Amino acid sequence: MKMKREDIRNIAIIAHVDHGKTTLVDELLKQSGVFRSNQVVEERVMDSNDIERERGITILAKNTAVIYQGVKINIIDTPGHADFGGEVERVLKMVNGVILVVDAFEGPMPQTKFVLRKALELNLPVIVCINKIDRPEARPKEVIDEVLELFIELDASDEQLDCPFVFASAKSGIAILELEDKPENMKPLFETILDYIPAPEGDPDAQTQVLVSTIDYNEYVGRIGIGKVDNGSIKVNQDVVIVNAHEPEKNRRVKVSKLYVFEGLKKTEVAEAKIGAIVAISGISDLHIGDTICSPEHPEPILFQKISEPTIAMNFIVNDSPFAGQEGKFVTSRHLRERLFRELNTDVSLRVEETDTTESFKVSGRGELHLSVLIENMRREGYEFAVSKPEVLYKIAEDGKKLEPMEHAYIDVPDEFSGSVIEKLSSRKGELVGMSTKGSGYTRLEFSIPSRGLIGYRGEFMTDTKGNGILNTSFDGYGDYKGDIQYRKQGSLIAFETGEAITYGLFNAQERGTLFIGSGERVYSGMIVGQNGKTEDVELNVCKKKQLTNTRSSSSDEALRLTPPKILSLEQAIEFIETDELLEVTPKSLRIRKKILDPLQRKRANRK
Repeated sequence: MKMKREDIRNIAIIAHVDHGKTTLVDELLKQSGVFRSNQVVEERVMDSNDIERERGITILAKNTAVIYQGVKINIIDTPGHADFGGEVERVLKMVNGVILVVDAFEGPMPQTKFVLRKALELNLPVIVCINKIDRPEARPKEVIDEVLELFIELDASDEQLDCPFVFASAKSGIAILELEDKPENMKPLFETILDYIPAPEGDPDAQTQVLVSTIDYNEYVGRIGIGKVDNGSIKVNQDVVIVNAHEPEKNRRVKVSKLYVFEGLKKTEVAEAKIGAIVAISGISDLHIGDTICSPEHPEPILFQKISEPTIAMNFIVNDSPFAGQEGKFVTSRHLRERLFRELNTDVSLRVEETDTTESFKVSGRGELHLSVLIENMRREGYEFAVSKPEVLYKIAEDGKKLEPMEHAYIDVPDEFSGSVIEKLSSRKGELVGMSTKGSGYTRLEFSIPSRGLIGYRGEFMTDTKGNGILNTSFDGYGDYKGDIQYRKQGSLIAFETGEAITYGLFNAQERGTLFIGSGERVYSGMIVGQNGKTEDVELNVCKKKQLTNTRSSSSDEALRLTPPKILSLEQAIEFIETDELLEVTPKSLRIRKKILDPLQRKRANRK
């Protein structure tokens, strides 16, 4: 018999990137007494990974729990980036409702639409939290209308449309139900959660059923499966079987060795968990997202949607440059293989395939950001390797037509730059499908564009809009192949010999284009030291010393002035490389190089 468990609420916080989800969770933790009154708490405490803290984005869904008036509220903070959409889809299976956070100035953005659609499809009740109401340019009243329009556009039911609105400033730690109310604390949001989000229900006397929605990984205990107890209860040392709705042949007997529940930011060990509880289970090797843990007497899997397919791939290759092995700890193909396959433990949207050589692995992901975060993580862990230019994964339709992944791009730019953005994206096979003015001198452009048309565009976009443009994309299925795209118009400046770059050599080289290196840096033959102003590649000697003569001219002693080099970030370097080039990644350096380092062999290959 089904019953509700009134002492628990399970919610997910969903939103577009940067609308304040993680800061909101911070405040809920603080005001429910998770921290001692005198405890120093860092901001965005949920973003535990270094890259998340630096970039201010959430990459992995995180679990936490607070107690309010005797009710345990399990909260899952989800990522806002489209590249990590796979994370959002899965965690929604664990919850009974969502809080949709919307910025009081920006209003609903592309990712808001993506995450809201997922929640409505699962029939989850939604609390709309309009955040950042203390921003000087906030416009909460108009944003309410925009959110309701979005609900209607996504075919929300009448009950879903009748959702509560809460106005908040997560940074100041306040929430109110009416804009006229006097703000005090987060209590109105807590009350709304208890009143509006239904308690989890299940049959406490039925056999065990727990769907694994997230996987955590810990070097000491291995894989940790996180999921909600849908029916029955689960105990330590219980014998269970693992089944999966998408793999009917799967049926493995295992034992539950440890069981945890979330309390604040910690996991607490428990002996037993009942329906509605969100639990973490360790000690089961080879546990995957989408597996159901059941009693052996009644192995029945819970249905679960398939993870979105990857759209972009790059090769991760063992570093074979002249400087290989000098800066990294892990450099062999065995290290690289082991690390990439380990990533599959936690990242379900990733695919790693062996290629015909043991030195190279094909890694496919949801987008450039998805793969660049993996590259950055590996580099910080001491890995050294090379990566190729990202390539789009095509499909062949039944009628033999070539299909490619398409994106819907939403772009907000100051009016004066809209012309150059339209021109650039049109040359990359983008099609303008909507244009509207947003007031305050901004235009919103909407494009339908092939995913490969956006590879390498973000850096250019920032330059074209002087840093004032906002570019957001969401995956838009597969469409007919749109034809070839001309990417980089400029060639590369290639070092001719191995040695140390010298001011005299660089001074002569900088007349040809933009340099990526400064004086005193080590270079090798075939390494790319800059971007040519013209279309062809040019080989230069940046290690060239000045010939000494016995007569000194007065002008020769004047100092040579070098323009500061353009230092490329990881994303910019990935965007810059061409199909015949590689990016060498080490813990200390990023070097761009030609695939074929020897100039003669390179010329022969180009002729072919």
